[in-house]
Amino acid sequence: MNDTDLRILQLHGSGYCCAQIFILLCLENMQRENPDLVRAAQGLCLGMGDCSGPCGILSGGLCALSLYAGKGTDYEQAEEQLPVLAETFRDWFREKATVQHGGFSCEAILGEKSLTPNPERCGQLLTASYEQLINILLEAGLDPAEGRDVDEGY
Repeated sequence: MNDTDLRILQLHGSGYCCAQIFILLCLENMQRENPDLVRAAQGLCLGMGDCSGPCGILSGGLCALSLYAGKGTDYEQAEEQLPVLAETFRDWFREKATVQHGGFSCEAILGEKSLTPNPERCGQLLTASYEQLINILLEAGLDPAEGRDVDEGY
């Protein structure tokens, strides 16, 4: 078990769901806090609430990518490579989840409609997805510890 696994277990134990954990890990990389963003990410958890939608790890991961490369103010633009980064993450996740669980919906990963995540299945997939996101950022020349400059363009 590595440091990321331990941190994911801690955050899960504190009541955060998959998409929130993904966002929290990225915010911690940047040494930032954003409770509003963490709250908003909860809407992506458990397949958007009833386990029928895409896994919250996928949607949370796409939000995390946008945290690093998306538009956040009137004075900035999204990074040009954001669509390619999102496609790379989405394709990787779909393939991994489909090979391991037969699909990428929350229901496929958990094996049933549920309102409770499976710590083992979800934790392993979250760790692998977070590592993949970091690799995608680094390959694109984006520093996971930096993020976007909050004062950019002012």
